[in-house]
Amino acid sequence: MLENLKNKTVILGSQSPRRKQLLSGLGITFEVEVRETDEYVDPSLSASEAVRQIALQKVQAFADKTDGLVICADTVVVSAVGEILGKPKNAAEAKQTLADLSGNKHVVITAVAIRWQGVVQSFVETTTVHFHVLDREEIDYYVTHFSPLDKAGSYGIQEWIGLIAIEKIEGEYNNVVGLPTARLYQELKKLT
Repeated sequence: MLENLKNKTVILGSQSPRRKQLLSGLGITFEVEVRETDEYVDPSLSASEAVRQIALQKVQAFADKTDGLVICADTVVVSAVGEILGKPKNAAEAKQTLADLSGNKHVVITAVAIRWQGVVQSFVETTTVHFHVLDREEIDYYVTHFSPLDKAGSYGIQEWIGLIAIEKIEGEYNNVVGLPTARLYQELKKLT
């Protein structure tokens, strides 16, 4: 698969530093290019359908790329009560989100849309994350010392909170970081 991509243009349609790092870890040489999309989602869609729709909207913005590979993704966190948790608007919202996740399980859903040689495919990966109970001091420390505002669900599993709060995960770890690398690699092997 890597050999087949060697002479092709590969674009990651995301500015996420975590996605850049994960895709680099697969040994794929790529460039980053982000195009504006509406990202409107029909509110009647399930979380999985909604995140897939956003990833597809992102990759459709590259309709002019008829050769090579474009990879776009979107991630959402769904609380134990079924609420979609996007990126928090401020520190207070991040703290409330983390308080809601404390002692509960939640689901991280990432949709990946791939445009290969002009053909679009997508998949959705789901991981369940179980949090230990967090006290107010731990939540305040995380929000003060890290960057929860740019992360769905107000946390990064690869950061301090992931070291102290994760009781267990069911599914792919890197999916929680923002890009399900094992699944992506397998899908790319089928395509290329």
